Amino acid sequence: MRRYDLETRLLHGGDYNPDQWLGYPEILAKDLALMEKAKANTFSLGIFAWSTLEPEEGVFRFDWLDKIMADIHEMGGNVILATPSGARPAWLSQKYPEVLRTNERREKQLHGGRHNHCFSSPVYRKKVAIINKKLVERYGNHPALLMWHISNEYSGDCHCDYCQENFRSWLKQKYTTLEALNEAWWGPFWSHTYSDWSQVESPSSLGETMVHGLNLDWKRFVTDQTIDFYQHEIKDIRRVTPNIPITTNFMADTNDLIPFQSLDYGEFSKHVDIISWDCYPAWHNDWGTTADLASKVGFINDQYRSLKQQPFLIMESTPSSVNWHDVNKAKRPGMHLLSSLQFIAHGSDSNLYFQWRKSRGSSEKFHGAVVDHDNSEENRVFQEVTKVGHSLEKIKAVKGSYKKAKVGIIFDWANNWALEDAQGFSQQSKRYAQTLQEHYRSFWNADIPVEVITPESDLGKYDLVIAPMLYLIEEETMDKFTEYVTQGGRLVSTYVTGYVNETDLTYLNGWPKKLQKLFGIAVKETDTLYPKDRNQLNYQSKSYEVQDYCSIIELKGAQSLGSYVQDFYAQQSAVTKHTVGAGTAYYIGARTAQDFLTDFYTALAQELSLTNPWVVAGHPDVSVQSRDFEEESYYFVMNFSEEIQIIEVAEESTDLLTGEKISKHIQLQPYGVKVLHP
Repeated sequence: MRRYDLETRLLHGGDYNPDQWLGYPEILAKDLALMEKAKANTFSLGIFAWSTLEPEEGVFRFDWLDKIMADIHEMGGNVILATPSGARPAWLSQKYPEVLRTNERREKQLHGGRHNHCFSSPVYRKKVAIINKKLVERYGNHPALLMWHISNEYSGDCHCDYCQENFRSWLKQKYTTLEALNEAWWGPFWSHTYSDWSQVESPSSLGETMVHGLNLDWKRFVTDQTIDFYQHEIKDIRRVTPNIPITTNFMADTNDLIPFQSLDYGEFSKHVDIISWDCYPAWHNDWGTTADLASKVGFINDQYRSLKQQPFLIMESTPSSVNWHDVNKAKRPGMHLLSSLQFIAHGSDSNLYFQWRKSRGSSEKFHGAVVDHDNSEENRVFQEVTKVGHSLEKIKAVKGSYKKAKVGIIFDWANNWALEDAQGFSQQSKRYAQTLQEHYRSFWNADIPVEVITPESDLGKYDLVIAPMLYLIEEETMDKFTEYVTQGGRLVSTYVTGYVNETDLTYLNGWPKKLQKLFGIAVKETDTLYPKDRNQLNYQSKSYEVQDYCSIIELKGAQSLGSYVQDFYAQQSAVTKHTVGAGTAYYIGARTAQDFLTDFYTALAQELSLTNPWVVAGHPDVSVQSRDFEEESYYFVMNFSEEIQIIEVAEESTDLLTGEKISKHIQLQPYGVKVLHP
């Protein structure tokens, strides 16, 4: 059995950079004492330590890392050991400039920053392989080693000659002939037919950006090339330590806390043993409620749990503020415990931080950390981290459990790329990921568990599958949807679905026939509204406001559930229902506010008995999530508001955080959280 599986504690700790403090032995000694006080048990080491591990080419220094790993092991801790490829030492860039990334304008970058190396560079791959092999041979059997952390937050692309050749090779493997490529990319458009493979270039503002098939395939290539580099990194690690799990830290788009856009994590997830991700919500912001943001955090958590159908890890979070939001506001008292336990509630087996100790200089010297520049255990942040550490020890029984969900929401990275590239609709209101989060919110408010899945997922395990805005949809996916519904599933799709195939070519002869048969409708037009434009739809004797998009629908066997009120399509169907075999396909033709989605999904959830039986009377600002074993469940009850809230549950329980007996009527203080075991 893997050492990781034998660890019974929830992981608590985070990124530790002792290489920044080797000239301060008193600091390193103090760190060990503070780690124990904070109940921290797991530390990621070496993420950006290449220049310390190999200060000159071929000169390796591991003595400092030997000592740190030994010290952490002696205190009963774990090490997540990183490969250092996320940031190169200066000597490597100077001696081998080919390792530097080339941007889309074909400009070679200078040394500096991070994540700016070329994944295709033979030299970079060689040097990474050397340092990684040294690490695994030295530490592969170390008793503190819990997991491998490969590089850091893979992202970005390179447009150098090596990458151009690799892109052409990737295209040749995919299309075989130029004729097939020209057909897939619609070559005659603007006389863009290729007559030789050497003519193909990656998208560039200096050249081609308007061939959407090219843009889409470039993004797919970047994902595959990144995975290929990752596979190169782990080759010796997997060979020497087959029983040590491997991860790399995924991200979210931090501007609006939506799924990360640049890489297809659905594909990448197939190649890691455990998914981990870095989460930095802007709590206490002035553009949304605390519950709004909590719902978005829940969505991403559920996505990363769902991709491998197993618990995930929070690899990075902050105990207070960050240094890169527009406004870097500190967490209010109580928020750190609440936000930490939200991760656990949705399926994480860890809460790890960036960073353990604040850097003294450079760009991250004011990024939040467990240990501040005051080096004190008396400040508020350290005390709140310590409270989290004690709390995680009290609820460690949930480790390894999994949430049960009967609702699946589909997120498709290729669809997102294609839709964002589409020069139609509205550039400001496509909002694919945000739209999925709005559908998700209806279930989060009702405490109904959800999984965020891909079109490749097994749909049969879900009673309800929701697939909004699938602008790009392959015929294989249409067939899969039809089979799912025919066998008894409930499927919901929406406006801006069914326009293009996998190479971003439009479907001919109207809305795809397979979708017409499935939904019992034909979508004749999509009316795109200006931001101030509004329509209404009538549904179940109520009127709801409509904005952004209105599908104009012809019924072909479907039942109309709601109709438009205004414009030239007034009285025409806006919401439909169609029975196919043992199941039902629903189509929501217009974008609405949350009120319609809540009413629509509430009725559907009741029909399918998807309601949470443990919550008798909930509250939209109070999230109830469970971690489930076969015979028992643990309930996390979390108040994401600044007001006292009261809910009612089905049975009395014990709060594992306090040991108190809790009645069926639960009162929660602002930012209050309880972990209940009936």
